[in-house]
Amino acid sequence: MSACKHFAGLPLLAVLVAGCAASAFHQPHVDIPAAFKETEGMVKTASDGTTWTPARPAEAQPRGEWWRAFGDAQLDGFVAQAVRASPTLDVALARLRQARALAGVAEADRSPQLGVDAGGQRARAAPVELGLPPESPSVPGTSYHARLSASYEVDLFGRVSSNVAAARADAEGAAASYRSVLLALQADVAQTYLHLRALDAEQATLDDAVVLRDENVRINERRFTLGDIGEFDLSRARTELATARAEAIALGRQRAASEHALAVLLGEAPAQFALAVKPLRDGEALPAIPAGLPSTLLERRPDVAAAQRAMEAANARIGVARSAMFPALSIVAGGGGVTDTIRDIGSYSAHSWALGAVLSMPIIDGGRNRANIERNQAALDEAVGSYRQRVLAAFGEVEDNLAGVRVPAAEAVEVDRALVSARRSADLARKLYDAGRSSYLDLLDAQRALTSVQRQAVLRGERALAAVALVRALGGGWDAPRAGALTVKG
Repeated sequence: MSACKHFAGLPLLAVLVAGCAASAFHQPHVDIPAAFKETEGMVKTASDGTTWTPARPAEAQPRGEWWRAFGDAQLDGFVAQAVRASPTLDVALARLRQARALAGVAEADRSPQLGVDAGGQRARAAPVELGLPPESPSVPGTSYHARLSASYEVDLFGRVSSNVAAARADAEGAAASYRSVLLALQADVAQTYLHLRALDAEQATLDDAVVLRDENVRINERRFTLGDIGEFDLSRARTELATARAEAIALGRQRAASEHALAVLLGEAPAQFALAVKPLRDGEALPAIPAGLPSTLLERRPDVAAAQRAMEAANARIGVARSAMFPALSIVAGGGGVTDTIRDIGSYSAHSWALGAVLSMPIIDGGRNRANIERNQAALDEAVGSYRQRVLAAFGEVEDNLAGVRVPAAEAVEVDRALVSARRSADLARKLYDAGRSSYLDLLDAQRALTSVQRQAVLRGERALAAVALVRALGGGWDAPRAGALTVKG
């Protein structure tokens, strides 16, 4: 019986048992809520009547470049610079390139392997090696060879295909991780920059408070000289001035630290970077971000996508481990020539060739393969648990940041009202004190209240920071990414 007849039944055998080697991936069940809790019942949350509603198309928003919705050209430039120069992004990109290269290595196993070698040697064999007496003469000889070899592994039980599937899932996971690092970098730049501008606005408020306290000291010094007040009021005024100056200095330290952090994000040495003072003003553009339906969140979050690919890779590796328990079929071929002169190496008499098939499988391995299957199954269970945890965390982060946007917006309405009242109270307290109809303590309390409310109004910059955090929690965009779409630098 010919060799072809011996192997004719192998494709059928492969179909019958391939399912034992590889198993289809089944998406784990995760309960997805119908709507985000923090979007329910959202009514007017700001003086301009802004209303948050779930899942509205956002065609007017810049796709991908979400930070442009803030309308700040300097922020746009900083994000572009960070993408060009960030070492953290370079590391993520290098890992992506490695994963894609490994996927190419796995793909290579699908193709026949062809090789060639050629060379020559001069050798002398010992008489004993030739079966001659030890004292027999042995003449050195020269030989030249040129050979062509080929091999191909028939993927009977899915070892090659499972390994390719695992490598592809790893590469897709690395791409998702790259997008996650990119989104984190963009969000960190935006939040650090906006935080700096918020600090500048708060610094302006504290500077105004210092000016006001300094004026109080000058007035009280004149009144003390005239004998209108005692030393107690003057000492209190000087204490308040020193306290306000100390707060302003402390805020300057915070700004310096934030400026250094922004420099690092931009890939610059902090000593070579300086950001001009630019207070964040109330009423500046904030992106109108639709919260989106929960079911689409899983399509937008790159970290969730990375966890998904990790599950798929772990499942494919179970197929690789199982295939080790079944026969492996390799077809090998080779041919060439061996002669004692280079010019004769192509002659027919020097030719040799071989063609064969090798079928191998383990019989006794001490339980190694079964243990390897169990290890990969446990790795899949770990990946499934990580995926489910990542999904739950994603929903939690969106809920947190929806509240982070909604609550400050509602708070701003009351702060506006409090600011009007505080300014009126401070003005009245100043007039009463100048007229001698109230104590310095009353004036001081009114001024403290005004400064406190003004700082609260400045801290509404938290709305901008919360908006960035929400963008990050939603995956960076307002549309699901196209399958396989990825733009990387370099």
